Amino acid sequence: MRAGIVLVAGWLAVLFCTGAVQAAEAARGVPDSPTQTAYLAEQLRKDPVYISDQLPREAPRSTAPDFAREARRLGVSTYVIVLPSSSFGAEPSAVLAGVHDRLGRKGLYVAIGDTGIDAVQTYGVSLPGAEDASRATLYELAYDATPREVFRHFVEVVTSGHAHQRAEQARAASEDDPDGPPSVHTDRTDRENQSFVTGIAVTGIPLTALLITVYALQRRRVRRAAATATGGADRPSAAGGVRVPATRGGAKAVGGRTTAAGGKATAHGGKKAGGGKKAGTGAKGTGSGKKGTGTGGRKGAGGPGPYPRERLLPLLAAAAVLGGLIAFTATQVFDDTTSGDGSRPTAADMRARIDRVTDGLRRDPLYTDPESPPALDAAERAHLRRRLRALDVPVVIAAVPSSTDDESGGNRDLLAKALHTRLRRDLLIVLADPGSGSIDLVNYGTRVDDMYLINRPRDLSYPQSTDPPLGHRLDQLLTYVSKSPKAKAGHMPYEPPAADDPVEEKTLPGLFTGDFEPGLVIGTFLAGLLFGLVAAACGLVRRIARRRRTATGAPGDARSPAPTEPSTAWLRRNARQELDALTAALEPVAALPEDSQRRAWECLDAAALLIDGDSDGRIDADATPAALACAIVLARAGRTAIGEPDAARFACHRNPLHGVAYKRVQVPPEGSGRARTRARSLPVCEACRLTLGPVLRLRPSGSARRGAHAPYATLPGPLAALGDGTEIDQLTRDVREYFGVH
Repeated sequence: MRAGIVLVAGWLAVLFCTGAVQAAEAARGVPDSPTQTAYLAEQLRKDPVYISDQLPREAPRSTAPDFAREARRLGVSTYVIVLPSSSFGAEPSAVLAGVHDRLGRKGLYVAIGDTGIDAVQTYGVSLPGAEDASRATLYELAYDATPREVFRHFVEVVTSGHAHQRAEQARAASEDDPDGPPSVHTDRTDRENQSFVTGIAVTGIPLTALLITVYALQRRRVRRAAATATGGADRPSAAGGVRVPATRGGAKAVGGRTTAAGGKATAHGGKKAGGGKKAGTGAKGTGSGKKGTGTGGRKGAGGPGPYPRERLLPLLAAAAVLGGLIAFTATQVFDDTTSGDGSRPTAADMRARIDRVTDGLRRDPLYTDPESPPALDAAERAHLRRRLRALDVPVVIAAVPSSTDDESGGNRDLLAKALHTRLRRDLLIVLADPGSGSIDLVNYGTRVDDMYLINRPRDLSYPQSTDPPLGHRLDQLLTYVSKSPKAKAGHMPYEPPAADDPVEEKTLPGLFTGDFEPGLVIGTFLAGLLFGLVAAACGLVRRIARRRRTATGAPGDARSPAPTEPSTAWLRRNARQELDALTAALEPVAALPEDSQRRAWECLDAAALLIDGDSDGRIDADATPAALACAIVLARAGRTAIGEPDAARFACHRNPLHGVAYKRVQVPPEGSGRARTRARSLPVCEACRLTLGPVLRLRPSGSARRGAHAPYATLPGPLAALGDGTEIDQLTRDVREYFGVH
């Protein structure tokens, strides 16, 4: 009886003690860690939005209310899990299914990784377009979108009612554009580019505008100076005035005037002849040989001077204002201040994972991350725990992943330091990454030979595809540590550099920093280059236009500019241009028939007599409209003589400014009685042969009254002779006689 009682009591005692030990071990955390799906289901039971503490830089846990706010827009129960994409493994949908089985609640389950939406599943609810919205989000958002932005975009697509259409369009667009959608955020490289472009624009655009404006205004001054003459002085032409070549071969300048009639010239006077221009005003120089291409002694008047400085000040001020406006506009366009979605992790977000791992290591020397797929099975975990307790060196193993988005920025040494600081004791910390399988050892104060640990076999730290699994290699490492020689003193590792501040890491530098200054320099050079190109192009256009003007004034052109009542300014401008054109046409001529040379040079000399009595290379301020018109007619006839000597005989009697005449028409008698004229045959241009045009009317000399125009044939001067059909050769002789030059 007693033996039976003792036996029963002994068995009861054993069972009681075993239960007590197991209860104590359970209280210390020795029981196996929950599976990934069980752990996530338990977290979702507390809150429908679970954000991993491994992504505080990209998705802080403090942003969970933002996810919940967006989820409420879907109208169904929504459970959101935000983890590193590697934690979902190869089948994110399987993780969601396991979580739903554990949680046992209906709703929409969304798995969001650090690269986008990994899986979407509905259980017991209907939400049309959820799958399409997931695909549309994948194609429409760039890789740098944060989890919060990804979920917000997903909700917008679902609630738009066009999820399927957007998914198809986005997929088609991705096939056409392999580079994908543009980045959502501005990174530091983008900011450097923005600063550089801003610097170029701030200096390049205003400086280019300033240079081109000053150039245009200066050209305008030149054109105005060349187009009109005020106050008794003519404005210079682009070629420096009225360029008149030296006399042709054998001609002499006598008394300031040169003629080309017979190889000799004599001046009559120094007095006014026929009420006309002064003769003998002292022109210098003789011709340059037979070709007659010299420049004579005439001095071209210089153009306008540099642009006045007092007028530059408003332009400089305007350029400065333009640069300021460009800079202000750049700050409005490039207004990003951060490369993230604006969320800032709190101190609690940054230490959450360290707190979790530290609490686990305090209860158990082996800690496996419950958010990651299990890298160690139950038997391996139990074996490693026994090995850890048997070591005479304090060793802890933390099997947790590492990424650049965690609190340490992916620095395993910083993670080891943080764990040692929290645990507050000397130990050998082993960090094992369940995803990559890498193993790192950090010795904090234990008496283990560090060189021995450093020279440990390679396959224990950096696994290859053929290496054993993580549990086996950790077992080998503990065996290696158990055999390590002892050191005389504990070792402390070098202090690792601090991780980047998560706020400063996302903060972009100022727009006017970095490459802004090099942009200013490049903008200045580009402005000068662009101005040079513009100036060169304008110069080329002017040259082409000048040549075309010369070509369009070709012999016998009936459509030459010929108003019926030309203004004095028009006459002066065209007289200068026609004489320049005739001079340019004579200069390159190497050999011309004698008749062509004679007529062309006589026309040029006669035209110069009419409008340049002072022989200073400028149109005289007191040149009458009749003299200017006569000079134009002679210059055009001279150019005609170069190409067609026989054609340069007559000018249109209706309006000599029409050019040379090739035909003649019968003019009926005019008047009555003794004043009645007889019928005549007079030369006309091609246009007047078809339809007689109006007669040229000019303002009399000295008349300033508007509308005081009279038929040119009634005005004094050689031009009137053309009304009777006088030949050009006779006109040149009349001009010389008119001015007393023979």
